[in-house]
Amino acid sequence: MKLVRFGPQGSERPGLIDTQGCLRDLGAVLPDIGPEQLGDAVLDSVRRLNWDRLPKVGGAPRLGCPVARVGKFIAIGLNYADHAQEAKLPVPTEPVVFMKATSCLQGPSDPVMLPKGSLKTDWEVELGVVIGARARHVAIKDALHHVAGYCLVNDLSERAFQLERGGTWDKGKGCDTFGPVGPWLVTRDELTHPQRLKLWLDVNGQPMQRGRTQTMIFSVAKLVSYVSQFMTLLPGDLITTGTPPGVGMGRQPPVFLKPGDTLTLGIEGLGEQRQVIVPFKR
Repeated sequence: MKLVRFGPQGSERPGLIDTQGCLRDLGAVLPDIGPEQLGDAVLDSVRRLNWDRLPKVGGAPRLGCPVARVGKFIAIGLNYADHAQEAKLPVPTEPVVFMKATSCLQGPSDPVMLPKGSLKTDWEVELGVVIGARARHVAIKDALHHVAGYCLVNDLSERAFQLERGGTWDKGKGCDTFGPVGPWLVTRDELTHPQRLKLWLDVNGQPMQRGRTQTMIFSVAKLVSYVSQFMTLLPGDLITTGTPPGVGMGRQPPVFLKPGDTLTLGIEGLGEQRQVIVPFKR
């Protein structure tokens, strides 16, 4: 299934994309698509509905983050060896884990605002993993059973804040609007092979990132298992799994985002995003 949340920011309604690509309103069936709705029992009940009887949604409403009330927004750094190389950093022997602020979450086509004082805002197309069942010290072989589904994430990053201001990466990763997610949450029954996906990102129509999830250093199953050794993963938690090469800081000379730039990105089976870069505004 492709689950969505649509409508004005802060007033999104739950929906799904039917087999003909039409948006259907789930508001009479579910209160939202959040932690309480991501377990197998609820998802199975939605799957069994007669979708043709759900109200069609006309027009082209705004899509929000497809998961409400994300509890933890966990990110993995340097998970593609060729990206580590372009960043001039060693290939990790264990996953690099950091956090993005949940306040940066937004819809897939909402504008991206440069933070105040931004010098080096960059892009990163990534595969996102949404947890559907509590995971604590889970084995790799069992890890994907704890996943509700997958989504497209743009892990926007202010490199000067991240790498030149001391301390951890988090300060360059959680700026407002730096977490576009969606358009859809694709449930794991529909996307059974997360290590076989193409990723891409363009800036102003120019190809920048091209990659495949099979070149990840650590697989989705390994990441879910690994992170669950250090924190309990709960329904609604989101893990974004790293980016392939082609980011702005790795180009010669480096290229960073400025107002008016347009990002388009996608992952096979998970849809596309489009964001316009806008200047800082209080």
